[in-house]
Amino acid sequence: MENQKKHVQNSNASNNSPKVNIRELILDMLIEIYADREYSHILLRNVLEKYNYLDQKDKSFMKRVCEGCVERKIQLDYVINQFSNIQVNKMKPLIRALLRMSVYQLLFMDTVPDSAVCNEAVKLAQKRKFTALKGFVNGVLRTISREKEQIKYPDKSKNYKEYLSVTYSMPMWIVEHWFNEKRDVESILEGLLKEHPVTIRINNNLTPDQKTELLEELVKQQIQVERHEYLEDAYELKNTGGLNNIQAFLEGKITVQDVSSMFVAKIANPEKGAQCIDVCAAPGGKAIHLAEMVGIEGHVEARDLNDYKTDMINENIKRMKASNVSTLVFDATDLDESAVGTADVVIADVPCSGLGVIGKKRDIKYHATPESLKEIVTLQKKIITNAQAYVKPQGILMYSTCTINRGENEEMVEWICKNYPFEPVCIQSFLPQQLQDEKMSESAKNGYFQFLPDKTDGFFIAKLQKKAESLSK
Repeated sequence: MENQKKHVQNSNASNNSPKVNIRELILDMLIEIYADREYSHILLRNVLEKYNYLDQKDKSFMKRVCEGCVERKIQLDYVINQFSNIQVNKMKPLIRALLRMSVYQLLFMDTVPDSAVCNEAVKLAQKRKFTALKGFVNGVLRTISREKEQIKYPDKSKNYKEYLSVTYSMPMWIVEHWFNEKRDVESILEGLLKEHPVTIRINNNLTPDQKTELLEELVKQQIQVERHEYLEDAYELKNTGGLNNIQAFLEGKITVQDVSSMFVAKIANPEKGAQCIDVCAAPGGKAIHLAEMVGIEGHVEARDLNDYKTDMINENIKRMKASNVSTLVFDATDLDESAVGTADVVIADVPCSGLGVIGKKRDIKYHATPESLKEIVTLQKKIITNAQAYVKPQGILMYSTCTINRGENEEMVEWICKNYPFEPVCIQSFLPQQLQDEKMSESAKNGYFQFLPDKTDGFFIAKLQKKAESLSK
């Protein structure tokens, strides 16, 4: 496996050797992801940065195939097992990854001729010393190519859960978990597989004229820009060519942040001059947004567990010129006695199971387990126990996660209000009209809201106010 990693890192990496075998690079990334449990979004980002000199078309192909193979792994294996006399879990890791990436192209990429997919797979098998198996690879792929219209999937009417698991490549236990929570499961699964454009927030410190000029500048760079329907300063970008190629990003005029995450500061609605603490702040999006709202007379202390995380925050502080944000390395599971009762607003965006961002971090669904959902709640309660203590009487605690799980969300809000002197604050007025149906409005009146993965990430927000000292426990 060490050799595989070296291949990803070193093969044709020099700018003086532009002839990179794109499919081989994808193959090695997939082997590393599947075998080493490397997170695909991190590995892909690092490889794309290393090979930034490649043509945009090649980089887009790498990204599409790599992400697609992770996202659709369950479905791909289901199809391969129908046409192979060797089941996927019995295959050599390289052959398994090679078939997955090839079948993904056959099923989901019409721009790639089937014959080219099969031929390139055979060439790769031979190049990587699997000559004896090139006939097997060729036979499986050409059969799938011929018969892909006859692929049999689970019957939706007879076994709806299996149909959802295979068709949307979601582990069965997660499908069943959401059914048990009485969710609209298919709608969630559809949302997680939708295209996820880059979402940016415009720096609130820019004037209206500067915002207009900024948007015109992005359009001139051939970037597709579309305002998000939920928030005025949120936009979706396509064809960016990478954020580091956008001058407005480098200058701090925009920052990458999902719209659901933007609602944390918006719903907190701090007064100018407010003193705030974000206890799990990396990479700093919510803290910087909050800092823009409290103004230069206010202050946000952005904390996280180690130097690596606070370095990320500091990079964004510097880029966004957020002079009223400071960082502190501090473990949120420890109590900071000096901070007790000092903050007008505390953000507790706690570590979570991440089931709401599977569309962006595709590996999460394979790493999560029913046990891990229970374990994370214990950690969350430790953090909340300390975070709530920092809130002044009548101050605000903003609790948020990027998951869809009642144990981490609705039930956690109940736990906070039962064990600490907090009460929910109606947040209905902060939500756009599109999110004001009867069921959603009821939860917003009770101080919380569950965004589902459609126009945003699957994200949960609750706004809780600390009772006056005379009423506190």
